[in-house]
Amino acid sequence: MNMMIFGAGFSGLAIARALGGECAFAGGTTRGQARFGELRAAGLQPFVYDGGDPSPELREALSRTTHLVMSIAPDSGGDPILEAFADGLRAVMPKLEWGGYLSTVGVYGDHGGEWVDEDTVCRPVSERSVARLAAEQGWAALAGQAGVPLAILRLSGIYGPGRNAIRTLQQGRARRLIKPGQVFNRIHVADIGGATALLARNRLGGIYNVTDDMPAPPQDVIEFAAKITGVAPPPETDFETADLSPMARSFYGENKRVANARIKAAGYQFHYPDYVSGLESLLREAT
Repeated sequence: MNMMIFGAGFSGLAIARALGGECAFAGGTTRGQARFGELRAAGLQPFVYDGGDPSPELREALSRTTHLVMSIAPDSGGDPILEAFADGLRAVMPKLEWGGYLSTVGVYGDHGGEWVDEDTVCRPVSERSVARLAAEQGWAALAGQAGVPLAILRLSGIYGPGRNAIRTLQQGRARRLIKPGQVFNRIHVADIGGATALLARNRLGGIYNVTDDMPAPPQDVIEFAAKITGVAPPPETDFETADLSPMARSFYGENKRVANARIKAAGYQFHYPDYVSGLESLLREAT
């Protein structure tokens, strides 16, 4: 397995760690050299990529790539990598056997708290979710032309070491927003790594919700984090009158419960099937 991870950030590094020594070659891209050490520590040969045509060094690595992961979010102009591969995946990666695209459950849009699965019609609300769905479709078309199985991983709210409710409480940034009926799913970054590794190993294509088993109101997560750390939770704040950025408020415009049966049927067992087990593990690790 020769893997290249475009956008080796929080999730991309988790994928690299989940695969460990299974790759004969593993590379990852970042926007600058400042994070080269972090990528190397995760077993990735680092490359700079900030859109446009890949450098000659990156192109050489891509010519050997058998497994490709795309973890770069679309910008105002769309997916920056799609344009670079407009001539076809085989033109750059003749040995490609599998691709994975990290997307978001935001593509489903608002379903009033009802359950959704991979067969639910997508009706994204926010601009970023509309862009994600367009990127999914673009990658599906490219993979189809190349005859390569593509796994689209729709991720829910990501948390993990350094990015979690315990940390926001410790930093004094936690808020207990109350919007009646609102629920979110979440996913520990280690399960993003594990699920992607399983799909890559088995060269499985299709759409998969990579999300936990416990959709819950956001205030419940803050309250649980406060309980296990022995601190008082922040006061309740009414969502309607809260001072929120437009982006933060837009997250609450999408209310749904996301099912994950398909990735389980593919053989994946979650390390952290709910925020309770996830936060308890993070507390033990003091992160």
